[in-house]
Amino acid sequence: MADAPYLVALNLTERCNLACAHCYLDAKDLRDGATDELSTGEIKRALGEIAEVGPEAMVVLTGGEPTLRPDLPELAKHASGLGLMVVVGTNGMSLTPKRIETLQQAGVAGVGISVDSLDPQVHDDFRGLKGAWVRTMGGIDACKDAEMPFQIHFSATEETAHEIDDMVAFARDAGAMVLNVFFMVCTGRGEKYSGISAEKYDQVLRRVALAARAEKRLMVRAKCAPHFKRIAIEMDPDWPITAAHGYDAGGCIAATRYARVTPTGDVTPCPYMESSAGSLKDQSFKDIWNNAPVLNALRAPKLEGRCGACEFQKLCGGCRARPLAASGNMMGEDDLCTYQPQGGAVIMPMMPAAAALKWADDAETHIARVPGFVRRMVRRRAEDYVREQGRTEVTKADLTLLAKRRFGDAGPPAFIRKLRGRE
Repeated sequence: MADAPYLVALNLTERCNLACAHCYLDAKDLRDGATDELSTGEIKRALGEIAEVGPEAMVVLTGGEPTLRPDLPELAKHASGLGLMVVVGTNGMSLTPKRIETLQQAGVAGVGISVDSLDPQVHDDFRGLKGAWVRTMGGIDACKDAEMPFQIHFSATEETAHEIDDMVAFARDAGAMVLNVFFMVCTGRGEKYSGISAEKYDQVLRRVALAARAEKRLMVRAKCAPHFKRIAIEMDPDWPITAAHGYDAGGCIAATRYARVTPTGDVTPCPYMESSAGSLKDQSFKDIWNNAPVLNALRAPKLEGRCGACEFQKLCGGCRARPLAASGNMMGEDDLCTYQPQGGAVIMPMMPAAAALKWADDAETHIARVPGFVRRMVRRRAEDYVREQGRTEVTKADLTLLAKRRFGDAGPPAFIRKLRGRE
């Protein structure tokens, strides 16, 4: 039985109001879209199956452009009613105050908004529409006015890599809860896009690592960049931000904790991998998640090339979508990595200590109010801290202290407090 997913992306439609150069879905224009896209009822059924397998999962309703589906609020309401955390991934251009209010009433916990450059012309050229940047900024302002939690999604390319520090400052000053820095894989329309060089990729990851450590109110994360873990260790071996220290973020979670559903119902390991694990029109999500050969292969990968010889293969493992797109070999080496294996022993992730700890009633009550998508990490950090203290029980005071260490005297960001129901 596979571990439960904690993130599932649902591409609701191929329709889009943009024509982005890097689109992994090769999304179509406003009038087009797959004729066999999942119906409202089929998506609701899929959401129920996802909730059965991953009751604490975050579901990202995205596209194409998800706001072009009239049933978006209905789907969001159904998902949130199942106990799933619902986020909408959008280009932000359609986020009017009225639409945001509708999404909030439907139980949407936040939105992810793509900003590809702080230069309007660069963003518009990248997105294929003049005026797109201004409309996206309007969507961000509307989220702030409505107190709708939002993330900024930035795709680092050869042309925009120099903006990383400014983008961190922009996301912080704009009031974003998260800045996700994405690194493209050449699939869909993006297979004709050059992306980023290996050298520039390393430089950006080092800047992301520094920002992730320095920022107190803004979460800064690398996406589709498993090499982040190696780079973080090289920068500071004692920095508890990699799987070597029991930390999951920064690496690839395709098939282990993450899956994507296409507009037509195919389940794939991630948005950049078109290898179908099965169709929700023929099988349940539970059956596909637990038994699909392509997913199980990624859970026990037999890596080749430099990845197979690398000391960091357990912590990093490389991106599997890149070699699949380049050569058709999912287990090949990731050519965006500059590291040459040194022949040392494989570095193993820190495993949670075997000894069970007791959780005080007030601690259990407290952590139950932590958003599901970060609860596992918070629980692990609290238990590690208590073990270091030589104690056997986690208390609410421990959780409060760790939150203060992470976020300062002001406590967790407003979006987390809001999700806890404290505001």
